[in-house]
Amino acid sequence: MNLNLETERLVIRPVRLEDKVNIFEYRSDSETNKYQGWIPKTIEDVEFFINRTAKQINMPETWFQFVLTKKENQKLIGDLGVHFWDKQNMQIEIGCTLNKNFHYNGYATEAVRKIIDFLFIELHKHRIITSIDPDNERSIRLVERIGFRKEAHFIESLFVNGKWVDDLAYALTKKNWESK
Repeated sequence: MNLNLETERLVIRPVRLEDKVNIFEYRSDSETNKYQGWIPKTIEDVEFFINRTAKQINMPETWFQFVLTKKENQKLIGDLGVHFWDKQNMQIEIGCTLNKNFHYNGYATEAVRKIIDFLFIELHKHRIITSIDPDNERSIRLVERIGFRKEAHFIESLFVNGKWVDDLAYALTKKNWESK
C-alpha cells in the first residue's frame, strides 16, 4: 500500500527519524501548540516520539504519524496523527499540527480531507473522531467546515500540561462523508 498521499499542494508521507529537527522546530513552540498534549522540550523528545510511533499502518491500538510536506520544495510544514484506537479497528481518531508559519493557507484542510478519503476509501473505516479543546476556535472551525459534527462536551476530562481541561468530541461517519 502506497502511504505517500498527494494533494494539489502537499505530499503526506509517513514520519521518518530524519524529520526530527523540522518537527521540533514547530512542535516546541508552546504558545502556538498550547492546545496540544505533547510539546517536546528537546530533539531527543521528538526522536523518542518518532521511534514509538507505529511502523505499520492500520494496527489496532496504535498511533501512526504522517508528516505534511509542500510539493514544490519538500518543506515539512506539519504532521497528522492517526490513532487506530478500537480493537475492531473500525473507528479512528485524528489530530493535525501545523507550523504557525503556514497557518491560514488551507494546508490543514487539504491534508485532513485527503486523510479522511484515505481512511474511508482505502482502509474502509466506519467513523473518524477528533478531540478538541473548546478554546481552540481554529480547529473547531476546521472540522466543522469539513463536515464533522459535535457529539459531546466533556467537562475537565483531560489533564493536559498540568491542568484539567474540557474536551469537545467531534465525529464523521463514512456515510456522512460520502453524502457530501
